[in-house]
Amino acid sequence: MSNLSQYTAKSGTLVPVFTLEIQTVPADIDRILDAVMKVNPLSYGRYQRNASYSAVGAETAQPEEGSTTTAHVEGFVAGQTETYPMVELKISIERDTAALARVMDAILEVHHYEEPCIFVREDYSSRSAYNPHSDNPNRWWNNGRGLPDRIS
Repeated sequence: MSNLSQYTAKSGTLVPVFTLEIQTVPADIDRILDAVMKVNPLSYGRYQRNASYSAVGAETAQPEEGSTTTAHVEGFVAGQTETYPMVELKISIERDTAALARVMDAILEVHHYEEPCIFVREDYSSRSAYNPHSDNPNRWWNNGRGLPDRIS
């Protein structure tokens, strides 16, 4: 991969980040984000607690003998397929291994699985040439549509 940290354009720059994709149940999104916020602000430009999550999908597995499922689900037979609802929660943090260790520890402490699926990538994230008073007609404060309706 080329060193994109040297990239610059009139529209902005790119910064090196770790991107974490965390598979979890929908009900645990806020619990995970709250735990991470205790150790990292999840900053993106001038905003904090930045994250995205997918629509509800499914995750599937076949627990082996000696797994937590075979130990705690009465009558479960090792090797049977189980499928549950799942979302992918995505966050990015500064590309710093000490910060990554704190975030991973926070996630693993509150995640409902003993072996959660967490994927970590080295990425670059855009940062715009920030101007909250831009007259660009595509910006939400200029386009006549405003912000989308809030979910919560």
